Amino acid sequence: MDTKKLLHTLLAGAVAGTLCSQALAANEDPIKVGVMLPFSGIYAALGDAGRNGLKMALKEHAQALHGRQIEFIEMDTEARPERAPEIASSLLDQHHANFIIGPVHSGVAMGMIKVLKDKDTVMIIPNAGAAAATGPLCAPNIFRTSFSSWQPSYPMGKVALDNAYKRVVTMSWNYGMGRESLDAFRESFTAGGGEIVKEILVPFPKTEFQSYLSEIGSINPDAVFVFFAGGGAVKFVKDYDALGLKGKIPLLGSGFLTEGTLEAQGPSAEGVRTTLHYADGLDNEVNNKFRQDYEQMFGKPADIYAVQGYDAGLLIANAVDQLGGDISDQAALIKAMEGAHLFSPRGEITFSRAHNPVQNIYLRQVENGQNKVIDVPAAALEDPARGCKL
Repeated sequence: MDTKKLLHTLLAGAVAGTLCSQALAANEDPIKVGVMLPFSGIYAALGDAGRNGLKMALKEHAQALHGRQIEFIEMDTEARPERAPEIASSLLDQHHANFIIGPVHSGVAMGMIKVLKDKDTVMIIPNAGAAAATGPLCAPNIFRTSFSSWQPSYPMGKVALDNAYKRVVTMSWNYGMGRESLDAFRESFTAGGGEIVKEILVPFPKTEFQSYLSEIGSINPDAVFVFFAGGGAVKFVKDYDALGLKGKIPLLGSGFLTEGTLEAQGPSAEGVRTTLHYADGLDNEVNNKFRQDYEQMFGKPADIYAVQGYDAGLLIANAVDQLGGDISDQAALIKAMEGAHLFSPRGEITFSRAHNPVQNIYLRQVENGQNKVIDVPAAALEDPARGCKL
């Protein structure tokens, strides 16, 4: 070999060796996981549950990380949309987070997406249901492990029709999640011949419901479908009972009506039917073990928010495992996440072209203070992702 060829070979070997060393060094660095959840304020419990589930999944599946350590960078969003761009920018530009998990609040999600869309990180939404996130604002690097606002409510339209409810009043707070939930119910219900005789939108966060319920009583529909959550859901269900509508007009809802609220609602919630992508009592091996391990680890029962955080952790672990621990190629990372098939406490889930979970929606009925699963009105339901260009 002449001197020129020898020099070229040595240089090529040196470059390859440098690149290999750099790749090995990158694989020895921790995987940085930014966590943008509310840890104070009205949604603090939801943020805490999501964080617990996330950490639990990554701890359980540490072997799938191929020796990579996880570095968590936690930021309190306080569920304030105006804080979202600043915090997201910090995690992206200063901390160089590989994954950014959040948020709970859909308004915060919109602020995050404006900063993170098409950037060199992967955003995983463990709760916020805003349709736009996997609709018009969808992007290759945005995934969701929770639900779209459309998913829990759409199947209830068919449930109502199957129960011969033809005339229904719908009601919600007048904000994004509420309006989108009512629209989803309307879509399936009216397609099957049902009639929305009245839509009632209540200023958020008003919880004085008596005048609206009196109006519903005078209309006397076949059923009522609502979206309320948290303290508003507690107040609504108790008022519905107190004004004599329970037992007279069946009450249906998006699952958040009776999720985490049953103890406070007490006997007033008995018989209420809701649709959601999870129920505490789902009898499958993964859920039974998850609930037992979660309570042992954190000293309190798991809930839907813990499940959604847990599945965010499963999605990360699955992708890292598929890539042998090397997540330096973002396109390869996204492809691995797109092809994920997760065995979740909620059942098996895959991901749609818009990166929203394809999942079962369960019909639950409150019996003896618990959401009992009585049917699966929509198996492997995929959000329509209207407006998504992926």
